[in-house]
Amino acid sequence: MTENNIDTNTINKTKEKKLNYGKTFLIGTGFFASSLLWSLYNSFIPLILKDFITSTTLIGFIMTIDNIFGVIFQPVFGAMSDRTHTKIGKRMPYIIIAAPLCAGLFFFIPRMSSVITLMALVIVFNFGMSVWRAPIVALMPDLTPKQHWSKANGVINLMGGVSSIIAFLIGGKIANSFGRSATFGMGSIVMLIAVIILFIFVKEPVNQAPSIAQKENKKKEKILDLSNFKKLPTEDRHNLTYLLLAIFFWFCGYNAVETFFTSFAVSHLDLSEGSAAMLLAFFSVSFVAFAIPSGFIATKIGRKRTIIFGLIGLIVVFIPILFLMNLVAIRILLLIGGFFWALININSLPMVLEIGQHSEIGTYTGYYYFFSFSANIVSPILYGLIRDLTGTFNSLFIYAPIVFAFSLICILRIKDTKKEAIA
Repeated sequence: MTENNIDTNTINKTKEKKLNYGKTFLIGTGFFASSLLWSLYNSFIPLILKDFITSTTLIGFIMTIDNIFGVIFQPVFGAMSDRTHTKIGKRMPYIIIAAPLCAGLFFFIPRMSSVITLMALVIVFNFGMSVWRAPIVALMPDLTPKQHWSKANGVINLMGGVSSIIAFLIGGKIANSFGRSATFGMGSIVMLIAVIILFIFVKEPVNQAPSIAQKENKKKEKILDLSNFKKLPTEDRHNLTYLLLAIFFWFCGYNAVETFFTSFAVSHLDLSEGSAAMLLAFFSVSFVAFAIPSGFIATKIGRKRTIIFGLIGLIVVFIPILFLMNLVAIRILLLIGGFFWALININSLPMVLEIGQHSEIGTYTGYYYFFSFSANIVSPILYGLIRDLTGTFNSLFIYAPIVFAFSLICILRIKDTKKEAIA
């Protein structure tokens, strides 16, 4: 090996020791826009549906459409993007086609005057979002060294948290002043800007096109099957199973709170729609503040321990809200809850991806979203039914701690590995 080669290798290893924060922020613009749209969607769509529908159970079912599409299509498009080879990369074709379409559809959703046209737009919008969600998330592990995944995921989720703050605070103020349509218009504009930034500044490595033999082998494979799961060693299969079940349960709790908290605040705290949405900003502010520190905490003590601490914290935080009607106390609890949610959310996807191979990032991202979106299908319907039976949104703060406890049981079943120890 020559001296020049030694110097080059040393430089490359030194670069890998540090996370490129500027590059990571650029990658995160797509997640920023996506999170903004989903925050607005989950906060305002239930209120829009109330104009046409009185049953909370039915509204909860309608709110699962995006998650049904996510379960069906996101793993498929994640696996498809693993196999895509174009001059602009594997993930970018899905992003630049589907994201602008979603921005246009989102703009018109609150402007529909009948439930039929509203549902038509919602269905097409959610299909479009499911096309590019897994590819946009896969960009980060594609372009980031494995040892920095938790830190990079912290940066990207920080951006997602900032977008939620914008959705709840600025979006809420816009809704109070100019109505829902203006808020949805803001979301559409942000989405278009994010796509432009991604296309101009984020360049994927252009992988070599597969050989004829590789193409023939790919033809024999299904777009999505359990072959990646089945070929894992027994211990990894055990860990992945319990990890995905834990993800399912904690998203059951989180989705119920995110979807129905505004309805709780309007009906029990006598807040306006915009003010109710703004109240959730306290949770998001804390999540943003601790997004990056959560990655560093996991680097020091391990992802599993970090997530366990976060789950215990969320259980402790949400139970008191059942007995409180004081806005100041609820704001404080939401601030604390955002910290614990950061510990969980920042480290869950990297923990899943760590089990698989680098060439299967899109597929394992699909596994992650299959279980998280399955939770988002079950939870709104299940909690909607519970609310209809109890007649009160206070039951939200019994339901959420219980499913977080189920998640904690699952995560405790995961066996420690060398990978986790150094994560």
